Amino acid sequence: MSFGMKSSAVDWLIVGLGNPGSKYEHTRHNMGFLTVDLLAEKLGVKLNKVKFKAAYNIVNFAGCKCLVMKPQTYMNLSGEAVREAAQFYKVPADHILVIYDDISLPVGKLRVRPSGSAGGHNGIKNIIAHLGTQDFPRVKIGVAAPGDADDMIDWVIGVPSQAERKILAQSFEKAIDAAECIIIDGCQKAMNGFN
Repeated sequence: MSFGMKSSAVDWLIVGLGNPGSKYEHTRHNMGFLTVDLLAEKLGVKLNKVKFKAAYNIVNFAGCKCLVMKPQTYMNLSGEAVREAAQFYKVPADHILVIYDDISLPVGKLRVRPSGSAGGHNGIKNIIAHLGTQDFPRVKIGVAAPGDADDMIDWVIGVPSQAERKILAQSFEKAIDAAECIIIDGCQKAMNGFN
């Protein structure tokens, strides 16, 4: 329903987190990028517009007008891009859906949350800082934790094994389904269906 808003209004931001550049393309930290790339591919668009420090496009998804974006700021500054797009389109925090990797979950496991702390994820920490709230929905994709905590950075910017990549490819599909469910039916239903 539009209340006399410009037709350029956007209902949702769907944010995939990752690091730009081919060096990081298939790393564990880029689960969000890989998911929104797949979403764009399914919708027959490319995330090839550049604004808000992000690569993005506006699509019709789940019956809504959604701005699908990949912040190009590097992970730790993701909030800059999210805030710019949210302010420009006046999208409230509860309509900013963030998809990202989570080391506390087994490989390929999904977890939907309506809000919450950053849980040590620097991209989420920065988005919370820039939005001034942690009340935005998210879909986390498990990448498991390294055996040794000292390897954390090498782990998240490392590439999953061939076997893990097969599992993760299915997770991207499920994460898109979860995003659709959040937009249409709300977080509670998505949590019941995907957690």
